[in-house]
Amino acid sequence: MNIDSLLRDNIRNLKAYSSARDEYESVSHDMVFIDANENPFETDVNRYPDPQQTRVKACLSELKGIPASQILLGNGSDEVLDLVFRAFCEPNQDNVIVLPPTYGMYAVLANLNAIEIKEVQLNSDFEPNVERILEHQNSNSKLLFICSPNNPTANSFKAKAIETLIKGFKGIVLVDEAYIDFSNQDSWLSRLNEFPNLVVTQTLSKAYGLAGIRLGVCYASLEIISVLNKIKPPYNVNELTQIKALERLTNIEVIKHEVKIILSERQKLVDALEAIELVVTIYPSDANFLLVKVDDANKRYNQLVEKGIVSRNRTNQALCKNCLRFTVGSAKENNKLIQTLKEL
Repeated sequence: MNIDSLLRDNIRNLKAYSSARDEYESVSHDMVFIDANENPFETDVNRYPDPQQTRVKACLSELKGIPASQILLGNGSDEVLDLVFRAFCEPNQDNVIVLPPTYGMYAVLANLNAIEIKEVQLNSDFEPNVERILEHQNSNSKLLFICSPNNPTANSFKAKAIETLIKGFKGIVLVDEAYIDFSNQDSWLSRLNEFPNLVVTQTLSKAYGLAGIRLGVCYASLEIISVLNKIKPPYNVNELTQIKALERLTNIEVIKHEVKIILSERQKLVDALEAIELVVTIYPSDANFLLVKVDDANKRYNQLVEKGIVSRNRTNQALCKNCLRFTVGSAKENNKLIQTLKEL
């Protein structure tokens, strides 16, 4: 696949902004920096951050087995997704394919960038309808978004279906793996270099417990990452975010322990919910949340709020009528949810 042919003309011809720190990469403690109009008085953050987040990428590279040159960091995954739109989708001309019910920001970003949205609903088992998806593409279909494990359904899609889509789609296939750390499925990072049109996104917001610092990660071919680096804002990931990310990434055993606890609590929730009368269906989960069908989602949502518990009402999404989404919380929070549902 010729990735260059998928790019917007203005992006292909764009000359990237070169920041002061991009132009001079070698840094030593005795250097005098008077090139970036910074305040010289030391506050720990008076200097601009590393525009390429070199240390964070090096850490991720070691953990994931992907070269740092094939990693892009963004101000949350939403910035990464927006950059992909800006690189490949011509406003008022191109289209993207999404698979509802799924993460709502795909549609928001498509509308923001004036891109047509083609929806191909998942089947009743919450799996992609591969044939229909491929039939819906045309010469202007530039992006296909696959969220696996999927939000809000919590399931991972079958690997064979995703592989068929990657091979059959004529544009970029973006696999959103925000919840991959809670799944026993293999990440598509293990096959990244097999498919030039594959982009994999992950986040530090879920398993790494860093939602507040907003750090999203994009893995792709060197060609795609080079394009995204060209169009990203020069200092899109701030210094405090980089510092906090490094703290967690260098304590990976702590992360693994926390994930193990979350998975244990997830099973505890499943076992308890099965005995509660108002619960109709508990869908299988490969994520840190459960999609649960109840007798009356609007009623139960409001009752939970009155009891001080905020869940996510997904009843208006495709295939999710009367469904609530429960994030797996702490043991104390999960116990409160269970007890409250019993009382209801």
